[in-house]
Amino acid sequence: MPSPRRTPATANSTVAPAYFNRELSWLAFNRRVLEQAQNERHPLLERVRFLTIVANNLDEFFEIRVAGLMQQMDSGVAEPGPDGLDPRDQLRRIRTVVDAMLADQYRCWTEQLLPALAAENIRFKSAADLTRRELAWVRAYFREQVYPVLTPLALDQSHPFPQLGNKTLNIVVSLDNPATPVVERSVAILPVPRILPRLVTIAPAGRGPERTILLSEIIKLCAGELFPGYRLTGAFAFRVTRNSDLYIDEEESANLLKKIEEELRNLRRGAAVRLEVEDGIDDALFATLCAHLELKRDYVFKLKGPINPVRLQSLADLPRPDLKFPPFTPVHAPPLHDATRIFEVLRQQDVLLHHPYDAFSAVVEFVEQAARDPLVVAIKQTFYRTSGDSPLVRALIEASQNGKQVTALVELKARFDEANNIQWARQLEEAGVHVVYGLIGHKTHCKMCLVVRREGRRMVHYAHLGTGNYNPRTARLYTDLSYFTVRTNITRDVAHLFNTLTGFGRSPRFRHLLVAPYNLHSRLLGLIARERRQAAKGKPARIIANMNSLVDRATIDALYLASQAGVKIDLIVRGTCCLVPGVTGLSENIRVRSLVGRFLEHIRVFYFENSGGAPLILAGSADWMPRNFFRRVEVLFPIQDPKLRRWVMEELLPTELRDTANTHVLLPSGAYVPASRQAGARAFSAQAHFMAEAGRRARE
Repeated sequence: MPSPRRTPATANSTVAPAYFNRELSWLAFNRRVLEQAQNERHPLLERVRFLTIVANNLDEFFEIRVAGLMQQMDSGVAEPGPDGLDPRDQLRRIRTVVDAMLADQYRCWTEQLLPALAAENIRFKSAADLTRRELAWVRAYFREQVYPVLTPLALDQSHPFPQLGNKTLNIVVSLDNPATPVVERSVAILPVPRILPRLVTIAPAGRGPERTILLSEIIKLCAGELFPGYRLTGAFAFRVTRNSDLYIDEEESANLLKKIEEELRNLRRGAAVRLEVEDGIDDALFATLCAHLELKRDYVFKLKGPINPVRLQSLADLPRPDLKFPPFTPVHAPPLHDATRIFEVLRQQDVLLHHPYDAFSAVVEFVEQAARDPLVVAIKQTFYRTSGDSPLVRALIEASQNGKQVTALVELKARFDEANNIQWARQLEEAGVHVVYGLIGHKTHCKMCLVVRREGRRMVHYAHLGTGNYNPRTARLYTDLSYFTVRTNITRDVAHLFNTLTGFGRSPRFRHLLVAPYNLHSRLLGLIARERRQAAKGKPARIIANMNSLVDRATIDALYLASQAGVKIDLIVRGTCCLVPGVTGLSENIRVRSLVGRFLEHIRVFYFENSGGAPLILAGSADWMPRNFFRRVEVLFPIQDPKLRRWVMEELLPTELRDTANTHVLLPSGAYVPASRQAGARAFSAQAHFMAEAGRRARE
């Protein structure tokens, strides 16, 4: 992490503000994930899983963030950002950081995980390590399962370099014709279909330890069979990462759904932004790949291990419970344990669920009951990401078939989920659901569902608002909040927002919700300023904010001013943080912590002391980033029930601030160090505490 960049002082500040670079801060987060893979206290297969997450994160980083910087540089953009780095500077530093991260990532695999797996009778074999019987089995497997689906592609004057798919496995081979006196060095490429498993279990019916070999090892060993009459002189695995940033001009697109489908096809042929190739490749083959892909060496990485460690995920899924975290079953929240009484319960009280400790099934049952309840007349719901076989989509289809008015706001531009969302949009439309794609130029990222129920002579609105996606699968892996309420002041704003998104509304006003792109940014700045004014008067002032990312410069500057006025600020920022804490005269009252553990911390919840009044507690879908404030539809909602407020203030936030097992503290230098604890004290895990509390509730 570079030293923070300082810029001219803001009004009333005593020290010029400083900012960390966004991309380098994100890489520091991925480093913290890698440390989980290196952590010997974790079960072995969970460490493998963390290693695959590191690799997947890096893939997306290159597809989007590095691709964007390369485009800026190619366009001649040289203006530095708030951190003082222009695109060229950032790319140079990214290369240095990624090189070190990859070295540690593959060292973790080869020196820590592979020996530990072998000790547990899970052994990886290279082609050179195969016994005679194993070699015979591997060659038979190649002829029966692999050879029929491979298509060799020669590279010569009549065969141009093929269009290789994004992140697909390929083998480049060099060949010699032994019938000629001169070494010809012919080159060919073997694209490997995604359908083939990347990890192959050798002789699965055999006894003894689990023996696994990489598919790339098998193909390299047997590739000569595809070129009869030639001698194989070299074979190396590689893959290409391409620019995957979807560009859609919605105002010029008559049919957004078809336009996005077209763009998804184009992404497979996007510009190359990274080449990964096995270490040891000879210079001639290496030069051939770089030249044809038009990539500078700055974007080429030689790897000392498997190409695409993401595919090691299947290893992490082995049925070895002794090598995984103890199983955890989410608890059915007592207020909503009887799905048939959901509406009765919500008329009496608000409900706040803490996932994955509280089961997400209550959210699914809320929508399913609404679909079947004869008194429900309408359901409105947003979808940003959902699961492959979503029960919520099925419930909306059932509701439409039952004659209810059903509206779904489907975000077609949810990155890397575009194809899934197109599929759900079509299914919903075919079932008679009104499918809307939100505001032009803005992604609909808020998480909300509104149920309208006829009760006597009244139409009663029931709302669900959340911090996470309507995805039952990720709800078991991510920490999030779900809030159910029938409070008129909130449901009225929710209904108003749905009408704005499906109809017209140039400047809608919301009294209790903070909604981007309308009032969220200005209201947050106002809340921070209010704490600053209270501190200046000598009154208690405190801010606690838990989010995924903090990037917005205006918000950071407001926090700096609040710190200088004496406001005590605790930030729990899992990922990117561009704010520099602990600088005397600038941010000495700000602490930044990052919690990375078994579950992905995904909660966005914010506490403002509000001296002279009741503390304000907000939760919702928005991180503090320009995209969330200005280019997305986001919602923060107030938690108003006294009991639920006490739980957030006395249990949720204090517990996360106490964590010393999975928390790192951000220093002014940009380094993250493990949270300190008293000598002799045991590490305290917030996630373990919440799991234990869920177990206690289940027993009760």
